[in-house]
Amino acid sequence: MTDTAAPVAPTPKPADTPSGVQPLAKPVRTYALSLLLGIYTINFLDRQVVNILAEPIKQDLGLADWQLGLMSGLAFALFYTVLGIPIARLAERKNRPIIIGSAVAVWSGFTALCGVAQNFVQLIIFRIGVGVGEAGCTPPAHSLISDYVPKEKRSTALAFYSMGTPIGGLLGLIFGGLIADAYGWRAAFFVAGVPGILFALLAYFTLPEPRKELAKRAEKIQAASATFGETMRELAKKRTFWFISFAAAIKAFIGYGHAPFTASFFLRNHPEQVESLAASVGASVGYNLQSVGFLGLALGLMSGTAGALGSWLGGFLADKFGARDLRAQMIAPAIASLVTIPIYIAAVTVGSVPLALLLLTINGLLGTIWYGPVYGTAQSIVPPHMRATTAAILLFIINLIGLGLGPLAVGLLSDYFAVGMNMGSAEGVRWALIASTLFGLVAFFCFWMATRTIREDNVG
Repeated sequence: MTDTAAPVAPTPKPADTPSGVQPLAKPVRTYALSLLLGIYTINFLDRQVVNILAEPIKQDLGLADWQLGLMSGLAFALFYTVLGIPIARLAERKNRPIIIGSAVAVWSGFTALCGVAQNFVQLIIFRIGVGVGEAGCTPPAHSLISDYVPKEKRSTALAFYSMGTPIGGLLGLIFGGLIADAYGWRAAFFVAGVPGILFALLAYFTLPEPRKELAKRAEKIQAASATFGETMRELAKKRTFWFISFAAAIKAFIGYGHAPFTASFFLRNHPEQVESLAASVGASVGYNLQSVGFLGLALGLMSGTAGALGSWLGGFLADKFGARDLRAQMIAPAIASLVTIPIYIAAVTVGSVPLALLLLTINGLLGTIWYGPVYGTAQSIVPPHMRATTAAILLFIINLIGLGLGPLAVGLLSDYFAVGMNMGSAEGVRWALIASTLFGLVAFFCFWMATRTIREDNVG
């Protein structure tokens, strides 16, 4: 009697991403996403370290608040946003890890150069250099991540990458403040620029490029066929893109606008409490902690950790509930935009520094929930060969309005309230922070409007 073997089912292959490549195997994907998170963390560390150093720089170089806002915002953002689009066009066709690695090397070098600036003009020039380098990071990274993971995990993966924003801010505040305490603000820039060299090499030599696999399979890289005009015409039809872009831009306007002035707010309004807390914390750890170092440590640990959690939570909620109804992706960012307004106002009006820091921690968690839903949605409403350019256009809007205008607007408001309204610098910065946070109402409206269009605009 002849035995007949049971048919063996073929081993299932992972589903292709819409770009035509298979998602990476889990170990490789974990490494690649972790490396991109590390790169984005360094990106934000180098971008945001200037915030904790703002007050020492102001005193050393004799700057006004509007100059601090220009230095930390518009000077960086103009080149960062404008160059992001041509670099993204390059990323649609060329090797994305090489682009990212080269960008890391450039911005890290200019970060270190900020430490040798002798006046406002030199500092502006070096900050522009940082912006030029950082323009080559996120658009190709978003495009890579969308190729690395299945579409049902896209928001979570992009939210994981976006955790680099609060983590980088956390490290920039902590190490920037501690190093400035011990060695001065110039040394903080030198130290911030060093890790980028290692990450540049890792990106260049170890980050996977799925397009190599496409080339081996003799498949056409569709990215080469989409012009910038075609991408813009596609986006013009997507109302969801414009709602989420301007909602995110307003959130960035508030967040970036507050960042350079948060430490200054505490130093101007609660100097005795800050000094006392610094001495107390320093004594408990056996370190001579000064006010700037304490604020860097406190703001970094509390708001940075909460921000990272909020970023992950936003992506998790978007993928979990968006799988049933895409409209759910926008609900959490909308509600969070509304709730943060009274929380932040309370933080800058209470008389207790510990309570204010606790409120800022809650604000930090809610303030980053939008990352995953926004970036994931932007990648889901256009074809794969338009993703890097779409990410660059989204970042152009977010950063030109948020990073470019936020710090400058808050700085101008602070000077106006302080001098024009005769409030003094302490009350001036307080009311500038309060006025800017009210723009969260506009973000809430835009996120809510996106719930009406997201289903019809999604392409997968």
